[in-house]
Amino acid sequence: MALQEELENQGNWLFKYRSFLPLIVLFVGLWIHYITESNPSQFILKKYLKEGNLEIFAALVGFIGLLIRVFTVGYTPKNTSGRNTKVGQVADTLNTSGIYATVRHPLYLGNFLMWLGPAILTGHLWFILTFVMFFWIYYERIMFAEEQFLRKKFDIQYLNWSQQTPAFTPLLTNYKRPKDNFNWKKVLKKEKNGLLALFIIFCVFDLVGEYVKNTTNYNWTLIVACIIIGAGYLILKFIKNKTDILKD
Repeated sequence: MALQEELENQGNWLFKYRSFLPLIVLFVGLWIHYITESNPSQFILKKYLKEGNLEIFAALVGFIGLLIRVFTVGYTPKNTSGRNTKVGQVADTLNTSGIYATVRHPLYLGNFLMWLGPAILTGHLWFILTFVMFFWIYYERIMFAEEQFLRKKFDIQYLNWSQQTPAFTPLLTNYKRPKDNFNWKKVLKKEKNGLLALFIIFCVFDLVGEYVKNTTNYNWTLIVACIIIGAGYLILKFIKNKTDILKD
């Protein structure tokens, strides 16, 4: 099999399971976090940065990633961007306005920052660098497969757009006003999972840290926020499954 087809097949397989495989990184991150909390003086970030500052920075990075996803999903038409895990690649139209005028893969950029937040939270520099390399290799194949699909479907239109739009690093001067109005219903349906997951991950890291230090100085603001968001998630889940309120 030619390398091009091999990379495309790998990308399609990783695309199908992209919601599950990164969980392995999360569990490794928790183990690394346990180690750094046990011996903070042996790790540069833990030694020279205040724990509160590290947590705030990690949270900021994670939420920027979530906001990028919210902005992307809210302004894109149906059957173009989202969690198309079961049906594979989907694209009724080619998105070239809004955030897609600045970067070709904004959802993956958002994913990267959302996962980078917990990686930073470990305070382990080598783990953070390893995560960045893993993410690049992992998502490079997914992006390759997606671009192969789009190139075959949209041909010249895709080539013209890709020539002036970076793959992963946004070029903000290219920004064009989105063609569609912001769709809050779509965001509430699709991004509630990411919001809840982000809060749960940070809560778990906080609990692990307090357990290692044998203290009970829990971040109650974070815990209460997690409970509230969890309740909101269940309400939205009920509304989505039992009513037509969130239907387009």
